[in-house]
Amino acid sequence: MTQPAPDTGDNTPARASANPILGIALLVLACLCFSILDATAKYLGSHVPTLQIVWIRFLSHVVLAFLMFRVWANPDILKTGRPVLQGVRAVCLLLTTVFNFLAVQYLQLAETMSIMFATPFVVTALAGPLLGEWAGLKRWIAIIVGFIGVLIVTQPGMGGMHWAALYSVAAMMTYALYALLTRMLTETESPAGMLFISGIVAALATAPAGLAVWETPSELTIWLLLLSTGVWGALGHWLFIAAHRISPAPVLAPFIYVQIVWMIALGYLIFSDVPSWATLAGASVVVASGLFILYRERVKGTAVATELPPER
Repeated sequence: MTQPAPDTGDNTPARASANPILGIALLVLACLCFSILDATAKYLGSHVPTLQIVWIRFLSHVVLAFLMFRVWANPDILKTGRPVLQGVRAVCLLLTTVFNFLAVQYLQLAETMSIMFATPFVVTALAGPLLGEWAGLKRWIAIIVGFIGVLIVTQPGMGGMHWAALYSVAAMMTYALYALLTRMLTETESPAGMLFISGIVAALATAPAGLAVWETPSELTIWLLLLSTGVWGALGHWLFIAAHRISPAPVLAPFIYVQIVWMIALGYLIFSDVPSWATLAGASVVVASGLFILYRERVKGTAVATELPPER
């Protein structure tokens, strides 16, 4: 199994060999990190202002990336041949975080997920014209089945959505653009550079607002949770970048649904939310959808290895 090339600070790496299975595994772990980040932000929302959480999340992200990649010894990490796309991608990440953190303060996690999980439709639809990565009929069917599973869990329309659902719609759109730009930039940019640049742009942009609403936490636990947001965010996005570096966006898109499984587990462990039969049934559908895509990728890999045409 081919591993992504280790980062050396070079900002123009060759794309790693295609490895859909490894890419899927990295994305699933990234979704776990994002779920922990969202759960932490929801908990912190009752203790400190949202914009403060966002700023600390990116500030600690930058500090962690600075130490991990030894930027002082590898200043070339900051160099980029596509500064405009890097900047747009960083803004998309920032807006996704802000909108999502605002949404979870007003909505239940299930409500925000029902909107955010429309992302694979947008990614899959735009990956063709923007990236030349066209999804086949079976992959579209798997995405639709996965989305049905999410609807079983969230049961939208049962009681009318809060106005803050608009935050989730905005987060979904900016996240889809972030995913597509990530795939696009991995052709020429290093994972380390993408992670550091997106973090530092967001940290600088949110510093004035974060400082303006600052409330000093009185408990060590709150401080630790605040700092942990950068860890989960940075690790999650590094895994996300690595996944898109070796796997096409349409292959990865259905596995964004796996985040709902992590959310169910964290909701039970942290907020004592006991999953209903609908939640468990919907999660099963989501997992089945993902396993189908995984099976197809393994079949295609075997077909290529034996010089047979892959299943269409």
